Amino acid sequence: MAVIKNPKTRMWEVRTYYKDWTGTRRQKTKRGFAKKSEAQKWERAFKLRDEMNINMKFKDFAELYLSDIQPRIKYNSFLTKKHIIETKILPYFGHRKLNEICPADVIQWQNEIMKLKKDNGEAYSPTYLKTIHNQLSAILNHAVNMYDLKDNVARKAGSMGKEESKEIMFWTQEEYQAFMEQVADKPISYYAFEILYWTGIREGELLALTPIRTMLEILEAFRETPRTLAGMERLTASDED
Repeated sequence: MAVIKNPKTRMWEVRTYYKDWTGTRRQKTKRGFAKKSEAQKWERAFKLRDEMNINMKFKDFAELYLSDIQPRIKYNSFLTKKHIIETKILPYFGHRKLNEICPADVIQWQNEIMKLKKDNGEAYSPTYLKTIHNQLSAILNHAVNMYDLKDNVARKAGSMGKEESKEIMFWTQEEYQAFMEQVADKPISYYAFEILYWTGIREGELLALTPIRTMLEILEAFRETPRTLAGMERLTASDED
């Protein structure tokens, strides 16, 4: 393969050879790249598709993976993934062939990762350990789904760590009434919480309400609605107890 700059168009192009389904060697040329890095990215992707066994180093595929997902996720999420890959995954698997990594290798990697400590000497939380493992699994899953890698060996090996349990917090009617007494002199806050509590809508849905009707009018409309709304059902159940 070769990445060259066309002197006439001043654009970058890729020239490479591959074997078609009959085994015949053919030339492939891709033109029109404004940047050399774009041509190199296409070259790597073509090589992966041509080598159906993903016979390349893990670090090269990780670079392709990041290029594939970067336009699809938020920038901060991309930086988090990139950091985990560069500091927790590539030091162990970067030099290995992607199609040669086996479940036993993943288990050994997990054991090493679980030995690591933070700067303050504390061990990584189970939630973060699971995040690290999920990132390795995401890379291999991308290779399976998009580039025909045979198996996701990280999934076969099983995860490490665990997800943090999420406790659902809610107000009792008494707690809500006590709170409302404290904001009674703040009309915007008062009516906003009235709508949230009695209707069960989310904060984002509240913020999306348009000023076609005032908050007071909306509240009055909800108060005139039969007591079958989610919030009113909670109150009815409380009354019956």
